[in-house]
Amino acid sequence: MTENDNYGFDTRAVRAGHRRTAEGEQGEPIFPTSSFVFASAAEAAARFAGDIPGNIYSRFTNPTVRTFEERLAALEGGERCVATSSGMAAILSTCMGILKSGDHIVSSRSVFGTTVVLFNNYLKKFGVDTTFVALSDMAAWEAAIRPQTRLLFLETPSNPLSELADIQALAQLAHKHHCLLVVDNCFLTPALQQPLAMGADIVIHSATKYLDGQGRCIGGAVVGTEQLVGKDVFGFLRTAGPTMSPFNAWVFLKGLETLSLRMRAHSDNALRIALWLEQQSVVRQVNFSGLPSHPQHDLACRQQKHFGGVLSFEIAGGKAEAWKFVDATRLVSITANLGDTKTTLTHPATTTHGRLSPEEKQAAGISDGLLRIAVGLEDVADIQNDLAHGFEALR
Repeated sequence: MTENDNYGFDTRAVRAGHRRTAEGEQGEPIFPTSSFVFASAAEAAARFAGDIPGNIYSRFTNPTVRTFEERLAALEGGERCVATSSGMAAILSTCMGILKSGDHIVSSRSVFGTTVVLFNNYLKKFGVDTTFVALSDMAAWEAAIRPQTRLLFLETPSNPLSELADIQALAQLAHKHHCLLVVDNCFLTPALQQPLAMGADIVIHSATKYLDGQGRCIGGAVVGTEQLVGKDVFGFLRTAGPTMSPFNAWVFLKGLETLSLRMRAHSDNALRIALWLEQQSVVRQVNFSGLPSHPQHDLACRQQKHFGGVLSFEIAGGKAEAWKFVDATRLVSITANLGDTKTTLTHPATTTHGRLSPEEKQAAGISDGLLRIAVGLEDVADIQNDLAHGFEALR
């Protein structure tokens, strides 16, 4: 950040990163080109060698993608951002850019199911081992660290149980052992939580979710320092090519402009739905850090500006009753995506976490009766009335 330092969050969300072309455009342009033309052979050589800045090839340099990267970095408070083709590509690029064979990861057990598969099934092939621990158990994190540990990885709030980690405490622990702290900030975005300001080294995003906000495109991002992200992660992306397209970057830019407004509205709606769900007799438990009943509510109030739009709740009866509830709804969308203006409903045990073994699901707290709602921007009364169809089906 340079000229953005003196601007507020919402101003940066609207304007950061955009350099007008000679056309004088008000909206950010899309550059749908695979390559760029050089003024001379000497300029081409200098750009490829990194002696002078400039566009080379859209696998790793594109003006629209760069605008998105600079804007997100300004919002997260990072020096550099690298945009990727998906959220999982962001995690993969981070690991491949920073880790080597023999390194070790300590990860929260409460991460996205596909992240667990990536660590266990694929990084392990290349000699990178992972130990999974309970997200909020600081003693377990410290006990799992080895001399070979390079990364501590987590999501907070967790998916789908809304469990929290104390980011500042984990950052201190990581740095004490010469490790890096990587935080997936997908659920809250920089509008509600800024892990870098609390000591994290790298922030991961699935831009597909709230950064877009309308379920239109797939993308990811890595934010951090110029060395870690601008050199190590970018070096992997330049070579391997898990690249964000210019069109998707342009869509995400439009999403960032309304990010703060949307996240406040999602959070307000989710809190109202969570309070309502607590009153339903067939609901065993509601998982949402905005509830005073949440065991980490005080921590949420300290490190978050609000509580986000994702919650989960558990009903009795297992998978059969959960599916009956889902199938009785009419308005909400039955889909595993989240961060949309439209409310979505999913059964994690058979979708987002369906590839985990029964033992892994049990350890992560993913029961057959658990349902996850990503609360959208519809009228809350309409969302409640639709969920009431699910409760009626259970009776």
